[in-house]
Amino acid sequence: MTSIPQVPLNDGGSIPQLGFGVYKIPEAETADAVVAALEAGYRHIDTAAFYENERGVGEGVRRSGLDRTDVYVTTKVWWTENGYDSTLRSFDASLDRLGFDTVDLFLIHWPAPKHDKYVDSWRALERIRHEGRARSIGVANFHTHHLERLATETEVVPAVNQVELHPWLPQREVRRYDAEHGIATEAWSPLARGRVLGDPTLDALAAKHGVTPAQVVIRWQLQLGNIVIPKSSTPARIRENLDVFGFVLDADDLAAIAGLETGERTGKDPDDLG
Repeated sequence: MTSIPQVPLNDGGSIPQLGFGVYKIPEAETADAVVAALEAGYRHIDTAAFYENERGVGEGVRRSGLDRTDVYVTTKVWWTENGYDSTLRSFDASLDRLGFDTVDLFLIHWPAPKHDKYVDSWRALERIRHEGRARSIGVANFHTHHLERLATETEVVPAVNQVELHPWLPQREVRRYDAEHGIATEAWSPLARGRVLGDPTLDALAAKHGVTPAQVVIRWQLQLGNIVIPKSSTPARIRENLDVFGFVLDADDLAAIAGLETGERTGKDPDDLG
């Protein structure tokens, strides 16, 4: 079974660098997908209240036969629940749906700056971590100015910043800021919802290494030092996305992928939501 590297976190914990995302997997299919992922060797599952499949994640972890402590589980509070008390309620509801006493990582899903409640949410996450109900806390979709505000107004530095990140949008500024402040960068939509996979540069690199274009992109993410959470509900693709440790991209390969940057997003700009 593939041994997945662990990324150290600034709170003394660690997180498996390659995880399994369940965004848009229907609740009825989630448990089977999680079981397939865990059987393939994944030990990190990423969900969220917004995905409406936390129950399936919890069921899949239990059905896998693995100890709860062997599976790293992330969930998130949706931006409409930002605020101190509402974040605490959302967290309790997520734990109930998962059927867990704790989660490994709890994130603010979006800052929603127009809503202007993410600092209050962060204070709720600080309390949740202090109580031991989330081992680590972090954020998602935070620009550097959102992170700077947390640094000015709160006590705890996020352990993780999960952002849209793929060859079109390598997030250089965010990755630089995160690295300078001890925040691990995690990539969602690592394949740009599959849209980058028709690129001839990636096709050529895949042919060079005898792998698929998706494997090239996931390997690129790992070599950048990112945590990455590809998603699939197909068992063969689930296994394929994990099989990325048998080759290494060289400097020319990395330069070729760097040339694909366009700044295009598949999701919203964080400043435009809420």
